[in-house]
Amino acid sequence: MKHPSPACVADDDLALLTDLYELTMLQAYWWEGMHERGVFSLYFRKLPEPRNFMLACGQQYVAELATRLRFPPASLQRLADIDLFDDGFLTWLENFRFSGDIWVVPEGTPVFPNEPLMEVEAPIAEAQLLESLVLNQVQLETVLASKVVRLVMAAEGRPVIDFGMRRMHGMDAAIRGVRAYRTAGLAGTSNVLGGLIHDLPLRGTMAHSYVLAHDDERDAFRQFARFYPGTTLLVDTHDTLAAVRKVIDLMAEEPSLKVGAIRLDSGDLGALARDSRRLLDEAGHQDVKIVASSGLDEHNIAELVKTAAPIDAFGVGTSMGVSQDAPVIDLSYKLVEYAGKPRMKHSPGKINLPGRKQIYRRRDTQGYYSGDLIALRDEAIDAGEPLLTPLVTQGQIDEATLAEADRARKRVQQILPHLPPAVRSLHPADPAYPVELSEGLKRLQRQQ
Repeated sequence: MKHPSPACVADDDLALLTDLYELTMLQAYWWEGMHERGVFSLYFRKLPEPRNFMLACGQQYVAELATRLRFPPASLQRLADIDLFDDGFLTWLENFRFSGDIWVVPEGTPVFPNEPLMEVEAPIAEAQLLESLVLNQVQLETVLASKVVRLVMAAEGRPVIDFGMRRMHGMDAAIRGVRAYRTAGLAGTSNVLGGLIHDLPLRGTMAHSYVLAHDDERDAFRQFARFYPGTTLLVDTHDTLAAVRKVIDLMAEEPSLKVGAIRLDSGDLGALARDSRRLLDEAGHQDVKIVASSGLDEHNIAELVKTAAPIDAFGVGTSMGVSQDAPVIDLSYKLVEYAGKPRMKHSPGKINLPGRKQIYRRRDTQGYYSGDLIALRDEAIDAGEPLLTPLVTQGQIDEATLAEADRARKRVQQILPHLPPAVRSLHPADPAYPVELSEGLKRLQRQQ
């Protein structure tokens, strides 16, 4: 019997998680003896609407993956079976190890068009092989983190919880997504495995099915609250306000029964929250919180907050799990230097910035970020904070820098207040955050 496909990509298969043309180009480089160092830059040319910035996420993770790429015998045999690859090339792949350098913008950093989130410097075949993996992983986490940070900003300090696993695009996205959610500031997740792996608190309530499985809604509430003191009860299966009254009656009948919150999952959430809050307060249950869910995104969360709806936390599913309004960012991974010579693509609308680069972020006198400067890495710049830092050097990962990923959540909390208010808005900033090119970079670009 044929064994089922593995649920996740094992380390031994990582090198094969690539596009075919990456491997055929590797073989062509090998045939031609092209082993000089290449520099590849990862960036995007345009912000997806209506984003004012993207939150860099995933590049530290994928840099660590690069150091683990191998072609074990089973992988080499699978490539041999394709009948495209020379035996000598496959022997060369057997000894493949990433030996280059990787510079990254720290995860949790807001980034803007044409700014390199990552630059990879290595013998060209080594750097080329990373392309598909880098784009796949950084695309996913950056898109999700950038959606979540908007939800967090809209909630203005109220907790936002992930309910989105069931509509996400597969198991890998559901697990990697929780890592992005943690970075962007989410308060918790219903995804057990994702939360345990990425150290995000587990949060959950109950489903309508539990209520429907009981003949009496009141009995469902009573039993669940007995099993889980301080739990959250879902009150909209039949009549929301009638259910709230049942919860209040149960707590009166059984004073030891502890209910931490009620959850509203349909209807006019603002009006129901106000009526529910009034009923709970009149009964002396000011400590019982109200959680709202049901098709929420950053815009209706912002509206609920603006109208002072008495909602203490928000559960968000589909709109966050698939970044519904902006599910993709057009990331590019382009060769910008080979054998010490700058390289630049001239295709209309797809021009890239040549050479190894650095980003400098500047502040105004009030402490707000006032604009960025993209410069050549060896260019003398005396203003602004450099953002790109080396994470992998000669194939070896810097553990101290890697540990910065665990501080990415705090970095987001520290950085966001320093972005201009218009950039933090849910609506397009006008003017957009300024990003300029240095004189040295503009000069190099003209020379290509």
